[in-house]
Amino acid sequence: MALRLAFMGTPDFSVPVLDALVAAGHDVVCVYSQPPRPAGRGHQLQASPVQRRAEALGIPVRHPRGLRKPEPQAEFAALDLDCAVVAAYGLILPKPILEAPRLGCLNVHASLLPRWRGAAPIQRAILAGDTESGVTIMQMDEGLDTGAMLLTGTVPIGPRMTASDLHDALSAQGAELIVRALAGVAAGTLPPRPQPQEGVTYAAKLTKEEGRLDFGRPAVELDRQVRGLTPWPGCWFETAAGEKIKVLAGAPVAGTGAPGTLLDADLTLGCGSGALRLLRVQRPGKGPVSGADFLRGFPHTLGAALAV
Repeated sequence: MALRLAFMGTPDFSVPVLDALVAAGHDVVCVYSQPPRPAGRGHQLQASPVQRRAEALGIPVRHPRGLRKPEPQAEFAALDLDCAVVAAYGLILPKPILEAPRLGCLNVHASLLPRWRGAAPIQRAILAGDTESGVTIMQMDEGLDTGAMLLTGTVPIGPRMTASDLHDALSAQGAELIVRALAGVAAGTLPPRPQPQEGVTYAAKLTKEEGRLDFGRPAVELDRQVRGLTPWPGCWFETAAGEKIKVLAGAPVAGTGAPGTLLDADLTLGCGSGALRLLRVQRPGKGPVSGADFLRGFPHTLGAALAV
């Protein structure tokens, strides 16, 4: 059954979901996305990935700065929707928006609810050492990711999986699940299930300071930090001279040494337990290089502290 839909999303994660709705034959009459933001060296206004994709598909785009005032609420209600699909939109939907579509608003959430409600579920799952993640299709209510569940799907988190890898896997899974969920909801064959009361965790918004590497921590935790926080906010450490070095990739290895001590010519540093080999790093104003290439152009002494 083709439904009259609005789609609400902003980042790259959301684009495959929009594509899946169109491919399934639904009538996506409007897309809501965050307003264009300054980006790049010139700080030129840049439309979101979802806005660019919607425009390429010929779908009208709206980007109100809020949805709590009567005017945007009336404009939304006037769309006369069967349903709204939400995927990483970035604005809270007040009750009049949630209740306007005939079948309500469905959210594509990148975690196995109730674990990792909130803003950064993909990164928090990797940082915490979770062995699996997934997508929950949820009937939205006024709470923070508290709505009843319609469908779930799981994705294993392998030992070398990065946030980018998990992002892409969950985006693809969300696109597949939302089409199934819409069909079930429209047919009345997919009853919502309340979320369990146990196991609730919150995925707080990421901050730049979380990217600082503390080599007094275990190497396995630092590895998760690099995999979970690359590309944003990114991971880094400071040398004794105060130079800020970005760490783009690393791996925990066997090794023993004081935290921050350089253990070999492959840029392996001692940690609180074990060691972390920095596979790809970047100095300020320079391009990314391997750890070994970094050391060829950086004064160093094996056995001495490199990171502070």
